[in-house]
Amino acid sequence: MSVNRKAAPPAVGSGLASGRERRQIGRVSFGYDFPAIRGIQAGREYYISMCPLRLVPKLFTFDNEELPPELRAQRALNKGRLPEITRYVLDNPDDYCFSAITASIDSDVQFEPLDEDGLLGKLSIPMGAKLIINDGQHRRAAVQRALEENPDLGDESIAVVFFLDLGLERCQQMFADLNRHVVRPSKSIGVLYDHRDDKAVLARLMVLGSDFFKPLVELEGSSLSPRSKRLFTLSAIYNANTALLDRLEIEDRDEARKLAVAWWEAVADHVPEWRLVHQHKMSAGDVRKQFIHTHSTTLVALGRTGNSLLHADSDPKVWRAKLEPLRTLRWGRTEEVWQGRTVINGQVKKGDQNVRLTANAIKTHLGLPLGPEERRAEEQFTPPRGDRR
Repeated sequence: MSVNRKAAPPAVGSGLASGRERRQIGRVSFGYDFPAIRGIQAGREYYISMCPLRLVPKLFTFDNEELPPELRAQRALNKGRLPEITRYVLDNPDDYCFSAITASIDSDVQFEPLDEDGLLGKLSIPMGAKLIINDGQHRRAAVQRALEENPDLGDESIAVVFFLDLGLERCQQMFADLNRHVVRPSKSIGVLYDHRDDKAVLARLMVLGSDFFKPLVELEGSSLSPRSKRLFTLSAIYNANTALLDRLEIEDRDEARKLAVAWWEAVADHVPEWRLVHQHKMSAGDVRKQFIHTHSTTLVALGRTGNSLLHADSDPKVWRAKLEPLRTLRWGRTEEVWQGRTVINGQVKKGDQNVRLTANAIKTHLGLPLGPEERRAEEQFTPPRGDRR
């Protein structure tokens, strides 16, 4: 991209712009030249280009957030998201990835083709034009913050898709359309594909390295259909491992993986339904429907229980022996012990308090002491009356 300073020729191109005259000083106009590719969507021209990061904060603007929503063409900036995005860029300068920014230009533009097909060329935008972001305002704001800490990022670039601004109504419709079919990927597939998060890597290695768990864990979805042959989701294993290994001094990733596999396979030895599903002697759907021990709440509670055992004594012979009473614990969804803790009105709940109260019941059954926060939770807990659903 370059800044141009030239005599103002007549407007060239699609004729789809607003028709306003190009800003001029005498017979000289100032603007920005972008190498661009021209395309057509819904009969309208649009352009794809690259922009140096150092110019992103200067060129691209937000609607005035003080305006009411009906007079804006984008959502209000959620400043709480910015530190996470900014740190992502700063912590991964050789490995970050940003999708394109989408912006509308509120002025005439000129496109000068440089090839026979008329698709590749130079897009000239007047310096006085406003480039309003339709999609990517949080990326833009995070880029600005990242540049303040690492100016060297300024020479890198981000893709930009330019549309011609046909007014507020059209810009609002563009925002709605761009976000209409956006589906956030499931937590499980995010864990599966994340090679940067050590906890995600551990969950993946643990599952794929265990002959027992590999066929029982859903790697893509974060929910299981009634007919699924899986017992657990990878996201639930991720959360359970996080609880299991919290504040443990572990030397490396392989040691953590071995410990996690050892713990969960030891738990499986005391949960006969897991083994029966693995042996194709029981339906995974029936187990999930009748018992609570496949749900994320219970897995995290088991992880917290394991964490307490491992902090007390990391010797496998010791914690395996203390795990023995788990064999006699009744995991049925309708069992009285889980009512109000794990199950409320027949549904397994995922709140932190539910996890804590579920872990308390498991620890009590194993004869393990409760910590201060766990004791307070028990003191505040009131078992429901007559709830046996």
